Amino acid sequence: MTNEKMEQRLASALEKTAPDGMSGVLSRCEARKGTVISMTTKKTVNRKWTTLVAACLAVMLLCGGGIFYQQAHAVASVVSLDVNPSIELKVSRSEKVLVCTPLNEDAKAILADMGDGADLKGAKLDVAVNAIVGSLVRNGYLDSISSAIMISVEDKDTARAEKLQRELTSAVDGVLQTSEAKAAVLTQTLTQDAAREQQARENNISTGKAALVNRVLAINPALKFDALAKLSVEELKDLAEAGAPAMPIGKDAAACAAEQYAGTTALDSVTAEVDSELDEFPAHYEVELHTAWGEFEYLVDAYTGKVLSGQKDLLAAVSISSETTKPSGQKPAPSGTVQDIGYTKAKSIALNHAGLSENQAYDMDIELDDEDGTLVYEVEFKSGNMEYDYEIDAASGTILKHEAELDD
Repeated sequence: MTNEKMEQRLASALEKTAPDGMSGVLSRCEARKGTVISMTTKKTVNRKWTTLVAACLAVMLLCGGGIFYQQAHAVASVVSLDVNPSIELKVSRSEKVLVCTPLNEDAKAILADMGDGADLKGAKLDVAVNAIVGSLVRNGYLDSISSAIMISVEDKDTARAEKLQRELTSAVDGVLQTSEAKAAVLTQTLTQDAAREQQARENNISTGKAALVNRVLAINPALKFDALAKLSVEELKDLAEAGAPAMPIGKDAAACAAEQYAGTTALDSVTAEVDSELDEFPAHYEVELHTAWGEFEYLVDAYTGKVLSGQKDLLAAVSISSETTKPSGQKPAPSGTVQDIGYTKAKSIALNHAGLSENQAYDMDIELDDEDGTLVYEVEFKSGNMEYDYEIDAASGTILKHEAELDD
């Protein structure tokens, strides 16, 4: 059958099934000619339907918009950064920071120039982390080779957690390399755990640090959670590696022990820099006291608090009433009862041994330090592609140690 015949048959069928009502319609119109036909009722019906449809659409838009808003502002991941400052960031699925919370006083100092974390709200996660790590570096938390920063990612979605972990590790590594910081980067992914979250809240630490504390407790259940929570990530890491034999005294107690041994507790000008070496034997803290007349190093037993080495009674050994003139930017040399060659002589000895003139050297750094009770000058400088390092006896001028290596 051709298309033309098919169209004819369809037209014929349509005529048979649809009655011809045109004549009836025309006769009724003729009878009502000149009469105004009201359309009010039909308009009202249409308006009702229009209003109903509009209301439905509005509800759909509101519901859809509400769902979208909730999804955009729902917490998908919790990221924590721990050194001793502990900072927690709640993050959306699009990796935007929803809330940034300092969990201890040290963390508040780190976030002080970021509105205590409020300024990071809405920022991309990597941007926020870069800002926080940069502040940690500036405040001296990551400049020691034994220091560590831990990145923890808590997420129901394991794949997303691992992705964030890789991205954040790369971002933090980049900041540390740029700033020449020496800290190690530790990472972990976590699943939600109500008991761990409660431990974290009660001790004002992150869930990531709480997980690390529990790892130490699994090694030695006799230790106390609240005491371990006060240790830095660096201490907890080293303690776990050492088998957690006992509770260490902590950095503050180590600094106090060194100052008491040195007899400098009454001097407000003395500051201490402490590194933990809990994974060495014997486990100890390295305490460097910065004084007006030099830097002095002490080793303090990590578990007993006994001072293992260092200059005892500094005030009796070194007179601080006068200062020897020295080059600008360097620490004053000791004087009085301690014989001292001085900074200028120490620099000259090092340069002469290296076969260099003063104008051939750069990045010169000279410090007076205490090595097991002996005052020494540590002289470091660079020349060409070489880096030089000397230890010179402060009393005799004898070169105790020297190294020369290619500068990286």
